[in-house]
Amino acid sequence: MVAKPSCYALASEGGEPVVATRDGGEELLFVPPLNFAMVDAGLYRSGFPETANFGFLRTLRLRSVLCLCPEPYPEANLEFLRENGIGLFQFGIENRKEPFANIPEDTIREALKVVLDVRNRPLLIHCKRGKHRTGCVVGCLRKLQRWCLTSIFDEYRRFAAAKARISDQRFIERFDVASMKRQSAASFSN
Repeated sequence: MVAKPSCYALASEGGEPVVATRDGGEELLFVPPLNFAMVDAGLYRSGFPETANFGFLRTLRLRSVLCLCPEPYPEANLEFLRENGIGLFQFGIENRKEPFANIPEDTIREALKVVLDVRNRPLLIHCKRGKHRTGCVVGCLRKLQRWCLTSIFDEYRRFAAAKARISDQRFIERFDVASMKRQSAASFSN
């Protein structure tokens, strides 16, 4: 007889619920946040987590959350972080629409330093919908990983969909990774 694990969950891309079982056959439903996906080993992206997502997030055993929204973090989310020993890094980037989008390069660099520090992993990067601000950080990370721009933009558009912004893609294309390469060398899975 094969023993069942007491609890298991698989990360689901795209916000699909994940069903897990406990001993005794009880089914648990884990709901990932909007636009959830794995970026790299121990590195995830998503839209803003809601209370319905907390069970799923618990399965990731997060050490840190990087929020790219400027608004104060909701008390329910702060309580979840405290209860689970998860650190919060918040880099408030305004969500501006084209043609007046101004993406703060210094803030993106500081956020990337958090992402590149393996002591912060497992880490979840999120903004409101997991599209533009998160897409810029992940796109700049992909440049550090030496992805070609075509692949970076394909990934960006997969999450931004019909709301893809030329200004975000232009920012990613022009982002200078030279100053960050030393820090990034040991930060990626092979």
